[in-house]
Amino acid sequence: MASDLLSIAKSGAAAARTALDLTAQNIANASSEGYVRRTVSVAELGANSVGSAPAQVNLAGVRVNGVVRNADIFRQAEVRRTGADASRAAAEVQGLENIESAVEQTGVYDSIVAFEGSLQQLASDPTDGSLRAAVLEQARTMSETFNVASSSLDAAAKGLQFEAGSGVDEVNRIAGELARVNLRLARASDASSDQTTLLDQRDSLLEQMSKYANVDTTYNADKTVTVTIGGTAGQTMVSGGAASTLAMATAADGTISFTLDGNAAAISSGSLAGKSQALTQLSSTRGQLDAVAGKIINVVNTAQANGVDLNGNTGQPIFSGTGAGDIAMIASNGSAIATASSGAGANSRDPANLVQMRKDLASADPASDMDTLLFTISSSVAGRKVTSDALNSIASTAKVALQAQTGVNLDEEAVSLVRYQQAFQANGRVMQVASDIFSSILNIR
Repeated sequence: MASDLLSIAKSGAAAARTALDLTAQNIANASSEGYVRRTVSVAELGANSVGSAPAQVNLAGVRVNGVVRNADIFRQAEVRRTGADASRAAAEVQGLENIESAVEQTGVYDSIVAFEGSLQQLASDPTDGSLRAAVLEQARTMSETFNVASSSLDAAAKGLQFEAGSGVDEVNRIAGELARVNLRLARASDASSDQTTLLDQRDSLLEQMSKYANVDTTYNADKTVTVTIGGTAGQTMVSGGAASTLAMATAADGTISFTLDGNAAAISSGSLAGKSQALTQLSSTRGQLDAVAGKIINVVNTAQANGVDLNGNTGQPIFSGTGAGDIAMIASNGSAIATASSGAGANSRDPANLVQMRKDLASADPASDMDTLLFTISSSVAGRKVTSDALNSIASTAKVALQAQTGVNLDEEAVSLVRYQQAFQANGRVMQVASDIFSSILNIR
């Protein structure tokens, strides 16, 4: 007899036992990060008997096809894509906030206004020593404030560059782990417990990598994955058991770029892209801050050269340097301020040159430029925060959708545990009944 109760019950018991094992794994790993719920795949087992017609199939129980992971590759890809976008926005916002703090909290705008105010006060009495000393003090404060703002931008840039470098190291580490997982997957038995564990590791590593850069994946027949960094048009970073090396280069202006095995790599998402964008904005901010400082240096020193100081000598530069980082007040005392026009004698009360200096400063309007710079940075931070919040919401929705599919519901697992236990017991009972039937037949006299 090709199909008998014992073989049918045996196959059913084996399937129920496998299902019980998987249910126990699901319950034990309900809170494990990256774990994907498993179910058993079964199919009817058919067998032809000698006396049956060629096309006739007798059902002979059930067979276990393998272990199924309840993971949708499309939802996983969506989680990686939205997560990369959210990471990029968060990194950019963090960088922009550092830039805003560096420029705004140092009080550059206030120091420029205070310096211009001290010049206005000096115009009321150009020979007053205390007013001249106040101008020099405000000039010193302003130049030091520019220096602090520039140093703060340098510190912010170094922080972003260090974090980006650490991100590159992390991407290379994950790529190496993926290559090793690929090698093990290629040798793992199909639908085995070892393979499903490796698949969990593979998917977890891919999600981790997507937080740093946008990746595109291609799944091969043996369940290994080929990873392209920089999107579909990017370069292959992981193929089989081989992983390429991502590297970062820092330009003279502080911006960063990436290469993969020496070839330029375009990373448009993930935290690496966000830090790159923040550094680009920082470089632009530094240039604008240097331009404001340069305006003040040129206007004041040019006006100084066109007038005479309190001693009747041709005015000498008050500031040295070319930008925010190296601006410095070099005048030794208040008498060095050239308030009088060229040709005036010592202790002249002629304020003509000072008036012209103030007019030139008003025309250059460094305070307005600084105000515009601060407004631009603040607007960028506010706009990027709105974008970041929206992308975080989208990423959270995608992750919840995936979790609903791959996560373990303890209530459902408890029901499955009871059902498979009963199925196992029922198949055991069938085997007992079959044994009793055969014993009764053998005992017939």
